[in-house]
Amino acid sequence: MTAHGPLSASFTAATTAAEVARDVDLAGVRAIVTGASSGLGIETARVLAAAGARVTLAVRNTIAGDAVAAAIESSTGRIRPRVARLDLADRAAVASFVDAWSGPLHLLINNAGVVTGGLERTREGWELQFATNHLGHLALTLGLHDALARGAAEGDGARIVSVSSTAHMRAGIDFDDLQFERRPYDPQIAYAQSKTANSLFAVEATRLWSSDGIVANAVNPGGVATGLQRNFTAQQKRSLDAAEAAGVFTYKTVQQGAATTMVAAVAPEYARSGGHYLDDAREAYTVPNDADLAHHPHGVKEWALDPALAERLWAVSTDLLSA
Repeated sequence: MTAHGPLSASFTAATTAAEVARDVDLAGVRAIVTGASSGLGIETARVLAAAGARVTLAVRNTIAGDAVAAAIESSTGRIRPRVARLDLADRAAVASFVDAWSGPLHLLINNAGVVTGGLERTREGWELQFATNHLGHLALTLGLHDALARGAAEGDGARIVSVSSTAHMRAGIDFDDLQFERRPYDPQIAYAQSKTANSLFAVEATRLWSSDGIVANAVNPGGVATGLQRNFTAQQKRSLDAAEAAGVFTYKTVQQGAATTMVAAVAPEYARSGGHYLDDAREAYTVPNDADLAHHPHGVKEWALDPALAERLWAVSTDLLSA
């Protein structure tokens, strides 16, 4: 994986994913993008493929995935992405995906996510947003560790990109009630907890696996109108509209939203450096846990980068997955 373009310090909120990858050669790189049948996942996969990567679209709906793969092949003139079924809320489906993978893996983009308007649970009784956004991606990454290690051994290391969100600022991890079994259910808080978990995952994965040449970084794509919002309640939509009106965020295009993912995936300074949280195509500044979101719309809260919390969450999560 080689890059000759500008470092991420020269990128801005308006930078597009294609601009980040403009001078990047990903020939020989094998990449997986979860949730690649819509929104940010499509653009991420398209830009990776355009740069020469052999991309696997990990999707729940393989018919939609096939259509995306054909469109990417047509628009880029590159090798058609492979399509594989993956339902992150189904442990058996995750295991099947992992079992079917062979050979090295250089780049894992944990992009898929779900937003619910009310309380939904998996067959294990896990709250669906935490189960899908965090536990499913953790199970996937654990299963692909050896493939990532083989990819890392081939040269420039292996990278994991964990897609988080500004929403992480609304809530840390409630270790006393991860699954909302006792507290009143609030879908926005549940989503926020899962996005904090995405960032903590990157911190602990890097601590555990950097010696294997594997690093993970979390990214905030910013406010992007995608299918992720289709299940928003009226209250969630009003909250989003109010935040935009107050200047908390400005909507980005899908191309701009995927840029921060692309920085973590290809920028040279993140080849061997992990545990970071990126926003607007560069590393975010850290803000106190009691910081007001309205005044700090682009930072990362301390609880999302805390090594002790990351280690604890990893232990609790792997215990759940092994039960």
